[in-house]
Amino acid sequence: MARVKIDHLVKKFGNVIAVNHLNLEIQDKQFMVFLGPSGCGKTTALRCIAGLETPDEGEIYIGDTLVNNLPPKDRDVAMVFQSYALYPHMTVYDNIAFPLKIRKVDKKEIDAKVKKVAELLRISELLERKPKQLSGGQAQRVALGRSLIREPKVWLMDEPLSNLDAKLRLYMRAELKRLQKELEITTIYVTHDQAEAMTMGDMVAIMNLGILQQVDTPDTVFNRPANVFVAGFIGSPPTNMAEGSFVEKNGAAYFDGGNIKFKIPKEIAEVIKAKSATELIFGVRPRDLIINTKAPLKEAYIPAEVYVQEPLGDEVVLDLKMDSSLFKAIVNPELSESLSIGQKVYLTFNEQRVHFFNKVTGELIY
Repeated sequence: MARVKIDHLVKKFGNVIAVNHLNLEIQDKQFMVFLGPSGCGKTTALRCIAGLETPDEGEIYIGDTLVNNLPPKDRDVAMVFQSYALYPHMTVYDNIAFPLKIRKVDKKEIDAKVKKVAELLRISELLERKPKQLSGGQAQRVALGRSLIREPKVWLMDEPLSNLDAKLRLYMRAELKRLQKELEITTIYVTHDQAEAMTMGDMVAIMNLGILQQVDTPDTVFNRPANVFVAGFIGSPPTNMAEGSFVEKNGAAYFDGGNIKFKIPKEIAEVIKAKSATELIFGVRPRDLIINTKAPLKEAYIPAEVYVQEPLGDEVVLDLKMDSSLFKAIVNPELSESLSIGQKVYLTFNEQRVHFFNKVTGELIY
């Protein structure tokens, strides 16, 4: 069983806490993605699992074995680096075979395994080439082959697609996901690219400043962000947010954010009151904003004006200005063509698709 358990992992570099009491469990055969901005601690956590960094506190288990004091070679993990780290003087065959050669594996067994891995990765015709004769995508496959040939319990990847062009990156995302499911290897994948994380991972662990912010399925992370950081990090464009107060007047509840004011539905207001939160952050995703050219009669709405349009082909991002605030909405090109810069519009939204966060703690309320 290749379950990975991380228990109160702490790693410091001088006075900087790179990983701060990380608790996480990766199930057998699962594809877990560590996601976050540069410097959030995701690569450091991965290197601690690999044995390339020594934790200051905490324990790491692979299967039922505590591996803190085991050298990398004895942890039965394989790591794919961002740079691929191929040996330039060796052929593709020898690069892939290298982990078995240093373990003194029989030549016939090495040959059989190299050919099997090469066929799996569709690089059989490249075995006699040197790394300088390979494209970026081919070099990446060779690095994957070298990590796979000894059939590790856990597959560790540190931004392996970041050096590829956009088109090849999309292709290799699908290939890696297919390969992981086919081989059923427990995989931990580090990236700062949320599109990679959301499309590839069974689970996503979002980190910031060394602290785990949320771990859940991609769908839950997108639709139920645990806090303001996750809401602002996930999504392109990210969640629109505005600060304001919870106000009650004449038996009704309102969000008062200065230039953004609207009535809060009763069931949502009850949840906010139960949390005793008076200072709020309102959040709504760009796809959940509805543009009206006339003020709705009954619904809560936010007046705004069209500030700029960003065409993306089959959809358009509208930048909508409300005094000093700016919201983004995703609309179809037909609607955008009917709008002009400076035009006054009225924003409404699906009340079940909005979020309210506690301004003090940043935590999700609703």
